[in-house]
Amino acid sequence: MVREITRDEAFLSQKAVPAGPEDLPAAQDLLDTLTAHKTGCVGMAANMIGVRERIIVFNNEGNYMVMFNPEIIKKSEPYEAVEGCLSLTGTRKAKRWKSIKVQYQNEQFQTRFKTFTGWTAQIIQHEIDHCEGALI
Repeated sequence: MVREITRDEAFLSQKAVPAGPEDLPAAQDLLDTLTAHKTGCVGMAANMIGVRERIIVFNNEGNYMVMFNPEIIKKSEPYEAVEGCLSLTGTRKAKRWKSIKVQYQNEQFQTRFKTFTGWTAQIIQHEIDHCEGALI
């Protein structure tokens, strides 16, 4: 189900709580909402649709990917980016890393590790910031 985009900065500033199997429907709603906004959005975190669980979805080089409880465990090559967000007006500067290694859980809640670089890494960092309650 496509959900309304949350713009309440007080809610968006709250740290997300760990997600579990009961949150699979929320992840599907998040995917549906991202797909509905695909012309102007490449990733979303659950708090952007009013859900406080630690779930992100993003365009991974043409395929949508869901991560439950993502954590960046390694990063390298910092740079400054300028980003926008569906939940916020305008663009802002953000410190990003060219390469990140992420620990996360898939839809079966199996722990996985994957390294991402470039644009995909930047998207993931933005969405994980949402999970941390950090607004760009």
